[in-house]
Amino acid sequence: MAEPAEGEGHVGRPLVVVNCAMSADGKIGLPGRCPADISCEEDLVRVHGMRARSDAVLVGVGTVLADDPKLHVSPDRVPDARPPLKVVLDATGRTPPGARFLASPGPSLVVTVEASAPALAERLRGRAQVVALGRGPLVDLRLLMADLHGRGVRHLMVEGGSTVIWSFFEAGLVDEYSVYIGPLVIGGEGAPTPAGGRGVPDLATAVRLEMLSCERLGDGLWVRYAVPRRR
Repeated sequence: MAEPAEGEGHVGRPLVVVNCAMSADGKIGLPGRCPADISCEEDLVRVHGMRARSDAVLVGVGTVLADDPKLHVSPDRVPDARPPLKVVLDATGRTPPGARFLASPGPSLVVTVEASAPALAERLRGRAQVVALGRGPLVDLRLLMADLHGRGVRHLMVEGGSTVIWSFFEAGLVDEYSVYIGPLVIGGEGAPTPAGGRGVPDLATAVRLEMLSCERLGDGLWVRYAVPRRR
């Protein structure tokens, strides 16, 4: 049995915990990629507690455009918490200046690529720091990990969306996978799952997990997995 990821260290990069909520049939949204509220109140308290214990919380620009999250720690759920750094991956430069995370407590960092950086910085006009990591078409995650580590980020919480989550798994950068399973079935071929992207070609190359814990939250389940480090 693997040890819990929390508290372990890395040389040159943060510890990465992927967190999401999915239906019992493995969907994180409705068909057509519309957002869905799957978490119960008990799970929301857990999620905000995780954010409060993290140095940074990360999502992709697709999640910003679809869900418009605040990426904050709710004072109603975790009083007097220190706000984490809010990180958005946006290689295509689509972050809107009115996005809610830009106005919520704590600093914001929008990470893009060289070609998109000038226009994005002009659009956001100081609402967030814009940094270019790589020439594209995607943000270089290895450079991102080094950049965040240099900012003092030792614990990174990745909340989505499915393409971003898969990119972290594919790069071998996930230490723990934490998932709430809600008591509902969504269905639909077009409904997104926690890990999107291109996936693996066969089971021999699938990302293997080791269960750490499983407990009931409300009418759902919260399951934690460790991701053994690749040798």
